Amino acid sequence: MEQGLGPPPFWAFAWAGGQALARYVSDHPELVAGKKVLDVGSGSGVAAIAAALAGASHVEANDLDCFAEAAIALNATANDVIVKTRLGDLVGSNEAWDVILAGDVSYHQDMAVPMTNWLEALAKAGTLVLIGDPGRGFLPREKLQSLASYEVPVPMALEDVTLKRTDVWRFR
Repeated sequence: MEQGLGPPPFWAFAWAGGQALARYVSDHPELVAGKKVLDVGSGSGVAAIAAALAGASHVEANDLDCFAEAAIALNATANDVIVKTRLGDLVGSNEAWDVILAGDVSYHQDMAVPMTNWLEALAKAGTLVLIGDPGRGFLPREKLQSLASYEVPVPMALEDVTLKRTDVWRFR
């Protein structure tokens, strides 16, 4: 009996939130141009790469998965940009990033609560925090303002649709 490979790992596709962030940064390069940018929960690196293409002076892509680190490096090379990859949990740290991009970080409560608290504290301290989210259950909408909405392609096997309305948010 042949067994399927199962669902793709998190980093193996461009999540809706990351795609929306990449589009938003591409549409508004002045937000990242010349700035130090962190893409947290980067996955395949799509938002980080968009920031690098938009002229960010330093871009870091962070994820927990070592395979994501390899995927980000390959995707950055394919797009002829420099993106530093970092493994590990950065929640709670502050390395004077000018902009933080966070795509799809509210799909699980155990992750969303500390992530939201951290991102909100950084936003209150003056960091521009942009969150890409397609309506995940643990997004704290009451604390956020939608800046843009996009219809982005998503894998049918993972989302049960082929296009997902995805917003880019910032803290109020």
